[in-house]
Amino acid sequence: MKKVLILIVIAMLAVPLFAGGEGVLIDFSLLAADITIGEGDRPNQNQRTLMDFSHVTGGTAFSDRHRDAMRTSLAIENWEVTLASSARFPTNMANSFTREAASRQFGTVMGVRVHFPTEPHNSWAMIRPPFEIPAFEMTEVDADGTVTRTQNGFTSGPSRFESSGDGEPAFGVIKNVAVIREIMVRFYGLNFPHRLSVILIDSQGNERTHNMGHMRHDGWISAVWVNPAYMQEVRNRDLRLMPLYPFNTPFTKFGGFLIQRDAAHIGGDFVTYFKDVSIIYDRATLDQDRDIDDEAVWGIIQQREEARKTWEMERFGHDQILRFLEQERQATALPFGHPDREQQ
Repeated sequence: MKKVLILIVIAMLAVPLFAGGEGVLIDFSLLAADITIGEGDRPNQNQRTLMDFSHVTGGTAFSDRHRDAMRTSLAIENWEVTLASSARFPTNMANSFTREAASRQFGTVMGVRVHFPTEPHNSWAMIRPPFEIPAFEMTEVDADGTVTRTQNGFTSGPSRFESSGDGEPAFGVIKNVAVIREIMVRFYGLNFPHRLSVILIDSQGNERTHNMGHMRHDGWISAVWVNPAYMQEVRNRDLRLMPLYPFNTPFTKFGGFLIQRDAAHIGGDFVTYFKDVSIIYDRATLDQDRDIDDEAVWGIIQQREEARKTWEMERFGHDQILRFLEQERQATALPFGHPDREQQ
């Protein structure tokens, strides 16, 4: 009898370990440029996260050279810094961008420079990926940057931006997430008094901003957000049975950072660095060996996720095309008075 009771107690204590999850949502040290796309000999894209948007160009005529250049990735220097509308002056926008930075401790990390207004009023800057990170991207990228569709479908393995398991970090997407208990951001502070928030997007497309606190630190710091509404005690939770198939694919994706500057604090140039973002969460469903493969019979998840993937691709694809066309129209001549102008 004692052995039975001991086994029951051990099983009860072990449940939270198996029911919960923990993972690196995005690791910027893995987003260094390692492949060259288009002209030039310097790496300008990240192979693992490369996306091809040439198939959404519509009826507009593009040459093969143009289509080859219609590829982008989550490479660090592709990320966008968006300022508050009141701060979008040419000088502020030109001096707000991301850049690869070499860290002795972590290797390559994301460096962020923001030029806030110097006037005494509130302002903010948002650091976002160049496109919304796809949750269902079942493709692979060759060494030459060719993006091809994999043959394993949607349910037989993780998508390209998910973790491959065994503690490997994700590239912006973690599946099977129910309630987030904690969020941790590792960043390098330079004693600025600004406030940092993390933006996460759920499977319904809802964006939530989580306040990580101030950035008045010197050196690397792990800022942690603890969910104030998280119920640690199971008996206090609202317990209910939820339908499984085909509703068991919730996820969380990384949406960016928000940096807020108070009117009373210093304006002008602001610099910081980011290493990664991690989360601790409750799993939506437990892994179970079920008698019937529901997806093999009905294919509902594949149809739904194929439609969502197509929508995601078209959404970022059209934006990328507009940027590409604007870049093609941009003046390339050297400025008047440049020492190399006469050699052209």
